[in-house]
Amino acid sequence: MNRIQKAVKLLKDLNADALLLFNESNMHYFCGFSPSEGVVFILQNGDAHHIVDSRYTEAALAHSKETGLCVTEINGDFSEKIGELCKQNGIKTIAFEDKTISLMHYNRYKLAANCEFVGASRQLMNIRNIKEQKELELMERANAIAEKSLAELMNFIKAGKSERELKAYFEYLMLQNGSDGVSFDTILLTGAHTSYPHGVSDDRLIKNGDFVLIDFGATCRGYHSDMTRTFAVGSATQEMRDAYDLVLKAQLAGIAALAPDVKCADVYKAAYDVLEEKQMGKYFRHSLGHGLGLDIHEGFTASPKSADTFVEGVVTSIEPGIYIPDKFGIRIEDVLIVTENASKNISTFDKELIVL
Repeated sequence: MNRIQKAVKLLKDLNADALLLFNESNMHYFCGFSPSEGVVFILQNGDAHHIVDSRYTEAALAHSKETGLCVTEINGDFSEKIGELCKQNGIKTIAFEDKTISLMHYNRYKLAANCEFVGASRQLMNIRNIKEQKELELMERANAIAEKSLAELMNFIKAGKSERELKAYFEYLMLQNGSDGVSFDTILLTGAHTSYPHGVSDDRLIKNGDFVLIDFGATCRGYHSDMTRTFAVGSATQEMRDAYDLVLKAQLAGIAALAPDVKCADVYKAAYDVLEEKQMGKYFRHSLGHGLGLDIHEGFTASPKSADTFVEGVVTSIEPGIYIPDKFGIRIEDVLIVTENASKNISTFDKELIVL
């Protein structure tokens, strides 16, 4: 089933006449790239339109050979064109991105289309959540770029270097090695700063005896990678080694639990219970993992509050961590594909504690 056919099935399930998209990631899924503006409009009869302005006509036409979308360049308002198509095709009900649309866009398009609007964000994410083989290959390529760059960065991680300097150089390395851009603002922290799960790099310098935590990702044709590794510089105390080994044990437990038909909350619990055996659960301050693909966070979340169940084809991170204020933090993150019976880890970088 191609992607237009998936959209048609969604429309039939919702009893809607057309699907209206302007979210960049959703448009990318159907048109093959990420225009900053424009509209994808797919009808239940299979007609699929990509409406663009002159900035994106050439790119849209190039991708349309593979996607099957009909490209229309306009000079006016996109909502007016949608109104015309609705009138021409007798459209009465439109499925739309109810979780990401702005109120301004909603009001403008509802007025122009003069149709009933029904939310479809959850159904769209269910489609995108199960990856095609081509998508998995792009994510593996992005991961390979990120891992190659990390191996090169390790030669420069040493006492006296600043977080900001290493972060800038690392992002340069990923671009040099073929990344289309970073998946997100790289997190590179040292010393007590590593206890901030999503800290921001600054001018503090690495010291011997510090942990250095790096959370990073590369992109390939819109698809993201994500990985976290924690290194020690110069030396590591027994407390640091024991804490690191505990986080790794928790991660391996989460990975072992990951499989189709397993509740996301149960995968979280498998890792959390390992930490709690040593009374360290209180220092685990986030979910165990998140889905990723065209967005760095999409689809299922492995958290204690999740009501979802993993299915074959889902891609998720597994990333337990402990964060002890004013002391240190440790996170170890891999990305895995849920397979027919278990999971496949696409992250290959060494996870044993490395002292640089």
